Amino acid sequence: MDLPVGSSYEEICKNFSWDIPKHFNIADAVCDRWAKDTSRIAISHESLDGSVTHYSFAQIKTYANQLANLLGTLGLQPGDRVLVMLTQSPECAISHIGCFKAGIVSCLASVLFGPDAIKHRLLGSDAQVCITNKANAAKVAAIRDECPSLHTVIIIDDEDPDNALPFWQTLHQHSEIYRNKVTLAEDTAWISYTSGTTGHPKGVLMPHRLLLGNKPLFEYYYDYGPKEGDVLWSPADWAWIAGLINILLIGWYSGCRVVSTDMQGFDAQAAFRILAQHKINVSLLTPTVLKLMRQVDAEAAQNIDLRVVLSGGEAVGKELALWADKRFGLTISEGFGQTECNGMIGTNPRLMEVRHGSLGKAMPGSICAIVDDEGREVSTGTKGNIAIKRPHPAMFSGYLDNPEATAAKFIGDWMITGDLGEQDDDGYLWFHGRTDDVITSSGYRIGPTEIEDCLLKSDAVQLAAVIGVPDEQRTELVKAFIVLAEGFEPTQILAESLQQLVRQHLAKHEVPRLIEFVDALPLTTTGKIMRRALRDQEIAPPPDRAS
Repeated sequence: MDLPVGSSYEEICKNFSWDIPKHFNIADAVCDRWAKDTSRIAISHESLDGSVTHYSFAQIKTYANQLANLLGTLGLQPGDRVLVMLTQSPECAISHIGCFKAGIVSCLASVLFGPDAIKHRLLGSDAQVCITNKANAAKVAAIRDECPSLHTVIIIDDEDPDNALPFWQTLHQHSEIYRNKVTLAEDTAWISYTSGTTGHPKGVLMPHRLLLGNKPLFEYYYDYGPKEGDVLWSPADWAWIAGLINILLIGWYSGCRVVSTDMQGFDAQAAFRILAQHKINVSLLTPTVLKLMRQVDAEAAQNIDLRVVLSGGEAVGKELALWADKRFGLTISEGFGQTECNGMIGTNPRLMEVRHGSLGKAMPGSICAIVDDEGREVSTGTKGNIAIKRPHPAMFSGYLDNPEATAAKFIGDWMITGDLGEQDDDGYLWFHGRTDDVITSSGYRIGPTEIEDCLLKSDAVQLAAVIGVPDEQRTELVKAFIVLAEGFEPTQILAESLQQLVRQHLAKHEVPRLIEFVDALPLTTTGKIMRRALRDQEIAPPPDRAS
């Protein structure tokens, strides 16, 4: 699976082959095999006060062993689930590694989520344990009685929590020795969640083999890296695959140091400082992050020595990519994929001509094409569905308890991404938009259904429809169209109260920045909201935009 040094893109693809073993455990590959060198640093964590704490792979192994033993005493068996709701932190990494060691499935949840979003993931996964911080423990407490499977909450930053266990204090009561479970490469390691475009977010089953499927893809993105001595950092939250796989697990697979930060909200000035202070040379910076960094004075980029910058998650765009090239003194790599199959299309500036504005070409070991709605490949220059062919070791194994949705994701052996594009005569793929209602805002992929359901909690709302509208900085803004119930009047105060409702129940990035009150919504004959018709309308935005 290793990329042959000095080969061209064409030679790499021609000679590439997969060799996925029957048994594989991520914890063995990213942690334990490096722990013999007690001086090798795994994480450098920067706290809000600016202090930095270093953790070796040996320490991470010890703490993960203790956590695996703790979970065993709580009655968890291989295949059981633990919800991990933490920021970038050593505790987050330890929680995932400890679960992997025990064959327990970790479930990803963002600290930005409100009670409803948390409850959906706890109920859907039947998680028995939740590991979170003090700030989010209150959200869990609010819905704990509605989640019958949840019997234990572990809090990382509270020495004496009510009805919960303190993380470090409890960990240290357990043995530092643990023999990792022998897991199949096909066994589920963790569960991510979709953005929920056609309903509530679906659980995506991510097997242990997924790391082996991603390894050569990111060696390609990272120009034969991560290499010995590389230091990786991204502001991407580890509750999403961009942070968890692309930075933490890929970095650790190569034994590299990963920097984590307690940054509260993205700060472009702080990002430049982190890159310089921690001597980061491999970073993942989404297009929205790059747009915010572009607004900072050029002096902030001094003393930065990046070897690789990877961007993706949304369209980068030629102008932004050229700015990034100039600011960082390199040609950025661009990557494309989704939760169900990460990093399938992209670029490596050393091995191929980079055409900024395109998605790049299929990664080695991957077959990607433009297909029609019947699964037939279309001719070059023809718009169609961007699709990835199975089997692929980086591809999900299915949706949690939803075989119908899993089957619907495919046309024959083509996994349909939901993105429209075309391929040119040289094999480059070009993005043209989405086929569904997903909203891409500030690097987040947001589904409208949860937001609409949340808005309907208000007695003032009769109908709600949520779409994305173009925005230069964030790619899209979340906009809600509201039909009011009888007796309510459209006011700015009401709009702000609806925004606060979403903020309390879901996540900050899901709050509609634009709200428009309308008399009616376009509906199909069966009563379904026609969101595409709303997007196609040229409706002027309201004069006031909420923050």
